[in-house]
Amino acid sequence: MRQIITILLCLTLIAPSTQAARRKNALSPITQPTVQEPDALMEPLKPQRALEQLSELNLRRRRTLGKRGIDVSHYQSRINWKAVAEDNDVNYVYIKVTENAGLVDNMFQTNLREARKVGIPVGCYHFFSPTASPLAQLKNLTSAVPHLGDHDLIPMIDVEVKGKRTSDAELRSRLKQFLKGVEDYYGVKPLIYTGQNFFNKYLSGYFDDYLFMIAKYSEGMPELEGNPKFALWQFSASGRVKGISGNVDQSCFVDNYGLRDILIKKKK
Repeated sequence: MRQIITILLCLTLIAPSTQAARRKNALSPITQPTVQEPDALMEPLKPQRALEQLSELNLRRRRTLGKRGIDVSHYQSRINWKAVAEDNDVNYVYIKVTENAGLVDNMFQTNLREARKVGIPVGCYHFFSPTASPLAQLKNLTSAVPHLGDHDLIPMIDVEVKGKRTSDAELRSRLKQFLKGVEDYYGVKPLIYTGQNFFNKYLSGYFDDYLFMIAKYSEGMPELEGNPKFALWQFSASGRVKGISGNVDQSCFVDNYGLRDILIKKKK
């Protein structure tokens, strides 16, 4: 009987300490390696980092990315070109000059003068309308830019709208007429700018003699039908550049294309 009482007393003394230990363990977190979901490790990509990741992706696709540049218009307002020239990612610039048959960008002359003053290779671009007369658009462009003496880059023609009442054939016919007029007047073949989807739907196979700048802002390089001379990729419409407040379009050369391919061959 005494033995039983002794055992019961021991159990009574041990039980509280065991229960306390259990409570303590319940309140103390168990130390384990913290596993984060992939999304938790991702930070919003800055344009620079985004391009680096795209570069890595496209190198695996046997594409290489070259020097970068920008295109601007009055939408960028007043630009500090001296600061822009200090940005190592700006190696060329296309400046909007005209649109349709009557519009002239009111910042063109200022941007052209100031960009050249700081030594950035510069060219102009025209926003093409499929509904306006090609001859009227050519007159508008050549009136604003009577010669390319103070330009470094071949002109660029921005083609990204078709018009509701314009057929595919009419779009191509009017564009060909305008491009030929530009080439005849300036003596250089212009560069064509358009988006990936627009190119595949309307232009593929019809303008293989021209260099192209293709816009696509999502991951991965433009996937183009046919065999165009894909020289430049506009990879961002929300780039950030020193000297420019707000977003700016950014592009880069692809494969073996480089600045030499869009420079105007000056006569000696």
